[in-house]
Amino acid sequence: MGETLRCCWKEGWWEKMEEGKKYSGQGRPAGFAPPPQKKKRSWSAHPAPMEYISTRGGTGAVDFEGALFSGYAPDGGLFMPSCIPLLDRATLQQWSRLSYPELVKEICYLFVKPELIPCSTLSDLIDRAFSKFRHKDVVHLSRLKDGLNVLELWHGATYAFKDLSLSCTGQFLQYFLEKKQKHITILVGTSGDTGSSAIESVRGQKNVDIFVLLPKGLCTQIQELQMTTVIEDNVHVFVVHGNSDEIDEPIKELFADVDFARRNNLMSLNSVNWSRIMVQIAHYFYAYFQCASTLDSTPLPVVEIVVPTGGGGNVTAGCIAQKMGLPIQLVAAVNSNDIIHRTVKDGDFSLSGRVKATLASAMDIQEPYNVERILWLLSGSDSHLTKTLMEQFTVSKSLKLPEGLHRKVSETLRSCSASDEDIVQAMQRCWEENHYLLCPHSAVAAHYHYSHLDSCASGTPRCCLAPASAAKFQDAVLRAGLVPEIPPEITALKAMETRSTVLQRGEDWAQVLRDRITAVEQWWGKRGAGLPPPGLQGVNGQA
Repeated sequence: MGETLRCCWKEGWWEKMEEGKKYSGQGRPAGFAPPPQKKKRSWSAHPAPMEYISTRGGTGAVDFEGALFSGYAPDGGLFMPSCIPLLDRATLQQWSRLSYPELVKEICYLFVKPELIPCSTLSDLIDRAFSKFRHKDVVHLSRLKDGLNVLELWHGATYAFKDLSLSCTGQFLQYFLEKKQKHITILVGTSGDTGSSAIESVRGQKNVDIFVLLPKGLCTQIQELQMTTVIEDNVHVFVVHGNSDEIDEPIKELFADVDFARRNNLMSLNSVNWSRIMVQIAHYFYAYFQCASTLDSTPLPVVEIVVPTGGGGNVTAGCIAQKMGLPIQLVAAVNSNDIIHRTVKDGDFSLSGRVKATLASAMDIQEPYNVERILWLLSGSDSHLTKTLMEQFTVSKSLKLPEGLHRKVSETLRSCSASDEDIVQAMQRCWEENHYLLCPHSAVAAHYHYSHLDSCASGTPRCCLAPASAAKFQDAVLRAGLVPEIPPEITALKAMETRSTVLQRGEDWAQVLRDRITAVEQWWGKRGAGLPPPGLQGVNGQA
């Protein structure tokens, strides 16, 4: 474009740095209210080069490729865009006519500069990512009684919402790896759905090895089988005698060893990875456009979006959508592991004993790492404050938010906590009124809806995000006295061969991972010698 453009979410304009002129309307980059006569997107125009910075401010800026191939930033923070583009009414109206995949493309165009991935190529990658989803629209809104709108995000390979972001992220990874003939090692901890979605996104790929840690007995049988039945040389599954927060510790230790991480091209596909957050922003635009009564009124109507959350990645994407100008009210809905609820309500970001096992098992998390991104975003990108707060939390596991920051959080988010009894009652009511089965995580959002029917009746539309299919949580469905509906793909898992390695308490989990990752990386460097892959795991649960 010849000049440098800077985005600003506070004033809502683009600034032409060389001439000091503010842009509004004519001359804006494509994707930001293009002139009316331009009916097709101009891929030659693009916002300012997007850079990503750490929430703790201790490392240099990177581009999208750098953020994609990173886990935590070297200073322990998380990567975030250096600026958030603000969309105007004309752009929102234009986007309201788009399909879900088209919305994902528009958002990615804003955050991935075309010098890294040309826009036409990016479009093809996203089409490829969604090509095997079971629903023709990729995601689907079910409109039920009493204003209960359920956005089904689970029509991918593993019946979980993480298929949406990880299928795209897998395509982005392959694009760069094929160009550079590079090998990477992905390290993932999972409380249920992340592991299987991450495995599906890279299984069988020759230049990727993935190591997944899952907590023994704390995932459903189906969630575990979706991981342990993948018999591929590049898939390494570890069944760990620990909870979700405990399995994050060796992962953090390996990423904190900068030399080891660099030497083995280590990266994460947990929601610490910016690419996942970026794709999930589309959920909120699609939900808004599906539920808003009109886009012709002034001001634009507000839609309340209820987000079941554990690690906070999905609700972080919602906060970014708000910053982009989408008029939504966010509700963070959690289970009995209620640290996010207490943070919003009281400013109390503190652990409360051990992780509690609940029916909504994928949300059984006491240390939601993406809260760091939310605090950075709502503090006005204050890296010093974010670093101070997170270092305090790391040491004491207890943090009281400063009054001003807590006020910002409570203005941005509402919250609720649901017990197992609340979850069961929401599942039962939804079935009785609609003959519609909710998974226990979706039922956490439905619990909020049923508890706040008065506000819904006042005219504000509400959309509950459904992160998984009930088919993955048969025990919860049975506990609610309902009959599971099981797809044949899930039934078939129980007869398939399995492979995993068990990590016992007392073992040095980080060292076991170091040894296995090092062996794989050394083999990959000598792959022309015809040697078999190292450390093939046991069959049917044998290490």
